[in-house]
This record gives sequence, C-alpha cells and structure tokens, in this order.
Amino acid sequence: MDRILAQGAVWPGAVGVSGGADSLALMFLLADWTAAGGLAPPVVLTVDHGLQPGSKQVAEGVAARARRHGMAAHVLRWTGRKPGADIEKAARDARYRLMGDWCRRNGIGCVFVAHSMDDQAETFLLRLMRGSGVDGLAAMAPVAPFPARDCENLRLARPLLRIPRAKLRGFLASRGEAWFEDEMNADRRFARVRLREDWPTLREMGFSAQRIATAAGHLARARTALDRDTQLLLQRASRMEGKAVLLDADAIAAAPEEIGLRALSRVLMQVSGQIYRPRFDRLEQLLAAIRYRDLRGGRTLHGCCIRPASKRLACFGPRTLSVTPEAGRGGKKQTGSATAGSFIC
Repeated sequence: MDRILAQGAVWPGAVGVSGGADSLALMFLLADWTAAGGLAPPVVLTVDHGLQPGSKQVAEGVAARARRHGMAAHVLRWTGRKPGADIEKAARDARYRLMGDWCRRNGIGCVFVAHSMDDQAETFLLRLMRGSGVDGLAAMAPVAPFPARDCENLRLARPLLRIPRAKLRGFLASRGEAWFEDEMNADRRFARVRLREDWPTLREMGFSAQRIATAAGHLARARTALDRDTQLLLQRASRMEGKAVLLDADAIAAAPEEIGLRALSRVLMQVSGQIYRPRFDRLEQLLAAIRYRDLRGGRTLHGCCIRPASKRLACFGPRTLSVTPEAGRGGKKQTGSATAGSFIC
C-alpha cells in the first residue's frame, strides 16, 4: 500500500468486490490495513450485472459480508437491455461506469481492484496474440486513470499485481472465508478461460506468470518514457482553441513515429471525449498523410475532423492543423483550466 499510494493512489477509497476469491481477498486485506493504521475502512462496491440467475443474491451476499466486518457496502445494478455480442466487454464497461458514477457522487477519489500477477500475465499473452504494441504489452498499470467517462479526478489502483492468485486463495482459506466461483470463468467461449486451461503446458515451456508479469513491467517502464516524450512534444506543438486543438504538423511529422502516433492518439481522445484509443491502422494512415502532406481537404477519425487550420488560427504557420469534433458529435466538454492558447498537458 505504501508503494501504490506513492504512485498516485489515494485514500479513503472504494474496493470493487465481485464475490470471487481475488476481490474478497483484497477487501479483507484493505480492511486489515486500515484497522492497523487507524484509517477509514474501504467502501465496498459490488455490481449486479443481472446476467445470470442468482446474481442479485451473490451481490447482496457480498454487501452483507462486508457490513458484518464493519465496512459500508453498496450494490450497484446494471439495468436495461443487455447486448447480444461481446458481453464480457459490455459488462466490464458497465461495471466501471456504475462504480465511477457512485464515486463521483460520493467524493471518493480511488477505486481499488484485485487484478493479480496471474491476471497481468494473462493480459500480456492475450494482447500479444492480438499483435499489441508497447502500451498493450505493458499490460495493467498499478495506478491508472479510471476507465469511464466524466471520471477525470478518479484513479484506478491495482495493489495485487505482484501477488499470485494461489496466494490470495490461501489467504482466504486461512481465514475460513469461502468465495463465489463465477460460471463465466469456466466458459470456453472466452479466450481468457481457454488460456487458463493451457497454463500447465505454458509452464512446462518455461512461461511462468511471474516471468511474464516481469516482462510486462519492463515494457511499462518503456511506456512511461514514451509518454514523457509525447507530453514534451505536445507542450511545444499543440494549443487549445475552444473545443479544438491546433497542431504543428511539421513538429508531429519530424518526431519519431511512435511519439507522433501517441501525440495524435492523445489529441483525438481529448477532442472526441472517447476513453479508448483510435484504431491503430487508421492512426498510422493519418500520421502518414501528415508526413507526406496528403491531408487534402481533411480527414475524419475517432469522432474528429483533422484539416488545415484557417489563416486566423495558423499559430504554427501554414502547416498548422485543426482538430475539431466531427459534425454532430459535439465532443466532450473540456475540463480543468485549459483556455484558448494554452498547451495540452
């Protein structure tokens, strides 16, 4: 906890608890830590996705157990029509949205979740199979921006990334605490489930969760360095102008390709208000068009229009670009102290 707080997590905090072994272990670990330090106990948030029979009882059981141990607990319900495809992603997005909304309303600045060393290794391998770059292979950060809209002041903390799943279950067993086994964790339709079934074979080949998580940590340091250089580029090559961002196309084109791609991605996410990055192949095409002066009348990507700026706004000279919300997509309202003429940080 000292390490995670030093990296940007804050307390008091909430903990997301599904009723599974990992999240229950984190709940009890945080309760013990706060009790030892005389701090406010964690607030327990559990989400009823409504996807399986008995989900309501599981969520209410989690909340009741937390209250018996002196913690405030709240059941958040995902209501409305559920999508027929990619349900795993939809459920994850709904879970973060519900927890983020609750924390914003109640003045909580950090949500703690129970991703373990095994989760980190699985995330690395799944992203490797998808051909991810440095950011994807760096896997999950110990402290990260909260992945939901309108949650700029909320952080997501993962204090268990160095702890194996088996150790967490041993901790619960030592306390005599049972946990809920989600049926979806045995559903072979999901790539993560199939990967878990293949772990014995991977271990025989030398691919331990610890070694893979260590590799992800090395890439995370590379990601930090790249992010720093991207920020330095944007500080000198971008300016806010209302809802638009003005870019120095020559500076973007002259930067190393990875830095240029990151800078464009960050600008497009800021202008569109989307929490996910643009498609990588489309982003590469946009950077190539900027480098080879092939924008013509402009392009659209990620809910944004990218075109040459008018003479009035050409603060970087004739190669100034304007990035604005695409027509009909007003973009997300800017927050903080950014005003016309200020840099993106």
